Amino acid sequence: MRGLLFAALAAGAVSACSGTKLSQFKDAEPKLDLYEYFQGESVAYGIFEDRFGKIRRQFRVDITGSVDDGGTLVLDERFQYADGETDRRVWRINRAGPDRYRGEAGDIIGTAQGRVVGNALNWSYRMDLKVGDGTWRVGFDDWMLLQDDKVLINKATVTRFGLEIGRLFITFRKTGDTADDAMAEAGPRSPGTPSPNGRRAD
Repeated sequence: MRGLLFAALAAGAVSACSGTKLSQFKDAEPKLDLYEYFQGESVAYGIFEDRFGKIRRQFRVDITGSVDDGGTLVLDERFQYADGETDRRVWRINRAGPDRYRGEAGDIIGTAQGRVVGNALNWSYRMDLKVGDGTWRVGFDDWMLLQDDKVLINKATVTRFGLEIGRLFITFRKTGDTADDAMAEAGPRSPGTPSPNGRRAD
């Protein structure tokens, strides 16, 4: 339930992100650095709701982050959906400047482009999203807000042909050896969406 509670808080905290400007976060703390936050182990819980507000999927993601010899941040994401489906995505993220990132993954069209200001990151990308037996090419306007050294909240607006088809809410939490982390790890494992991956890994 903790993961779902965080997701609900995330929804309220960033409900206006589509009209938000990165500049408003320039003095916000703590400063977000994807390399610093995602190296090591983290866990995320998320929900996907359609444009009518109906929750379509709930999921959990276990994430392992590492930096390879070339300086690329590699995120190995393993999805577990409430309906029993599993999925996987591997992101490869590089710095593109002092406040910019670029990312690639198997189902991302081209390269995701992101810019960070203060505690906020805004990603923009297109991907092939698994829907039934086929795929839809959709766009993501993806916002991440760092709350403290462990908690990162994420909201993404999903569009097709320029029209919003749904929203994705995710809360990430770094895990470790504390008792609090152990309790979180023992929590519900079923909390799904079109994974920002969307399709099964090979």
